[in-house]
Amino acid sequence: MHSTESRILVVDDDPTVAEVVTGYLERAGHAVDLAADGPAALRAATQHRPDLVVLDLMLPGMDGLEVCRRLRATAPVPVIMLTARGDEDDRILGLEIGADDYVTKPFSPRELVLRVESVLRRARTATARPGPRISRSGIALDPAARTASKDGHELALTLREFDLLAYLLARPGEAISRERLMHEVWGWEFGDLSTVTVHVRRLRGKIETDPAKPVLIRTVWGVGYRFEAEAEGEAEGGSAAGRGGAAHGAGAAHGAEPYGGQLHVDGSHGDGPHGGGAHVDGPHGAQPYEARPYGSEASGAGPSGAGPDAAVRQGGSHG
Repeated sequence: MHSTESRILVVDDDPTVAEVVTGYLERAGHAVDLAADGPAALRAATQHRPDLVVLDLMLPGMDGLEVCRRLRATAPVPVIMLTARGDEDDRILGLEIGADDYVTKPFSPRELVLRVESVLRRARTATARPGPRISRSGIALDPAARTASKDGHELALTLREFDLLAYLLARPGEAISRERLMHEVWGWEFGDLSTVTVHVRRLRGKIETDPAKPVLIRTVWGVGYRFEAEAEGEAEGGSAAGRGGAAHGAGAAHGAEPYGGQLHVDGSHGDGPHGGGAHVDGPHGAQPYEARPYGSEASGAGPSGAGPDAAVRQGGSHG
């Protein structure tokens, strides 16, 4: 399966991880730029604006969180965080500063490619098939222009935040489960539902007068969320219902996708760069990454040089 070529910036200081990820992305039809640290990533993004950034959280010097903040401050480029940390707080923080997705090591390179293509597909779909403009409770949203405002003040929303707001605005008064939001807005059949929770919390922080006491996006206990609003102006240009399923094929098609070898990272970069070195240790050495939003593993071909079903293990750590 080959995609329409997109430019992907891969930022990782581990040359083995960077090489394997690059191989899989290029085989999927993408052009790839590489950067080994934060400053190099920012320079690369300035020289050639990427369509998406795969960003390691644990970089030497300027870490991935700071790189993400600076990237998001200059352009709404989608970001997928790549992290060896098992701490949920780090993953949530990455989402809260604007990352669109995260993958936790160890992970399947093919899984990462699917995530990349899901995010890219969502961005293209939003551009190609914008829905009608909607105005409710002081919030005005224009999908064609990808702009949103509250009481006349423009809202700075990430890709997922914008799509989430559009989905909720189009369905006022309807209780919507987190599973449905993940399926319709993220395009995933399975996943870590905390991703939805974090995005709702972040969105509340931008549209609610008091995010601690939300009146627009209400929690429906045991179900999910409901947008409470009376329409100030009906959706222009037709009904907005049904918009959310545009990207859902990405997740539905991937539930049983066979994956290739996995990248294994032992440790969390504590005592100098890559102290344990990197080596190929054979197929299926460990389970998929922590959230495991897709199906079980099966065999698959690795990128050139790694061999089929190869697993790459990095044993050192940085700090």
